Amino acid sequence: MNQFHPAKSRNITKGNILTIGLSATESAKLSPKSKYSFSWNHLNQLPEADRWLRFKQRNIPMMVFADYRKVVDDQFNWVRKFRKDPALQYVPVILLNCPDNMDFRRALSAGIDDWYRSDEDWGALIARGRQLQRVRSQLDRPSPKADLEMKKTFWQRGKRLFDIVASSSLLLLSAPICLLVALLIKLESKGPIIYRSKRAGQHYRVFDFLKFRSMYMDADQRLEELKKLNQYGEEGAAFVKIKNDPRITRVGRIIRKTSLDELPQLVNVLMGDMSLVGNRPLPLYEAEQLCKEDTAERFSAPAGITGLWQVTKRGKDDMSVAERISLDIEYSRKSSFWFDMKIVLRTVPAMLQHENV
Repeated sequence: MNQFHPAKSRNITKGNILTIGLSATESAKLSPKSKYSFSWNHLNQLPEADRWLRFKQRNIPMMVFADYRKVVDDQFNWVRKFRKDPALQYVPVILLNCPDNMDFRRALSAGIDDWYRSDEDWGALIARGRQLQRVRSQLDRPSPKADLEMKKTFWQRGKRLFDIVASSSLLLLSAPICLLVALLIKLESKGPIIYRSKRAGQHYRVFDFLKFRSMYMDADQRLEELKKLNQYGEEGAAFVKIKNDPRITRVGRIIRKTSLDELPQLVNVLMGDMSLVGNRPLPLYEAEQLCKEDTAERFSAPAGITGLWQVTKRGKDDMSVAERISLDIEYSRKSSFWFDMKIVLRTVPAMLQHENV
């Protein structure tokens, strides 16, 4: 597979690597005389990187290595500007000299692809950069069914229109239920009615995910001690789902079993963060484990309230990580109006799940 879409990458200089803020010692390791046969462009400070970004005739690098301290001191602003340039959307950005306690959620949100300490082997770093190139180029790869780009564009616009009309109507119809659920949550336990969390959606875009709060306030802090109860069962599994989760309130069990806790996501749909049908947006600690070439394709589809995974295997004990990823990728490839309608029709019985997850 090509590393980039040819139509979008004709300005990319093969073998050109950009570094920002690395020390003289680190830069010396990367000289053209070294065993790595690449062309290196070393920029010492972020103002130089800003001028490079504004220079329209610049050579587009195959990857970027930046010093963690420079990027953090700038509040990730340069990275955000980098990501806004359409010509650079397939170029991975990797942070070096990162501390063990770095805020990886903030880095992901800004558009960083990966991060390492200072003692990494440069051969391994370059190999990782090449892998991330393939991942980024795959994220919006056309579905096998979308033979004509015009058909794909028409479907995307139609899907968005359907989302706006359907989410607006459902929000109005469900308003009395939402008010009742909000009252019950407030009466039962302390804390906000709406639970907000950062989630990674289509193309790893991070947004505020909304749900009715169904857990006690210390739920996030207790997650680590409960991971041994993960129904996916695998050590270091990408997904976490706990059967009979003790963090869930009494009202929470009811609204989860009936999927009423997900009604606020209609606001996410209306705002364009999600679609009614798609792959579930993932917490950032799960999304960071799915950046490899064989799993990244699931992020090419819109994030959705319901999807193929929910109507096929939701709440079942025999669900494996590989099977869930496979279903997500299958949806990414088959997405169409009729496929979405089939999922919508299968959603109601799937909502009334019997498993306490």
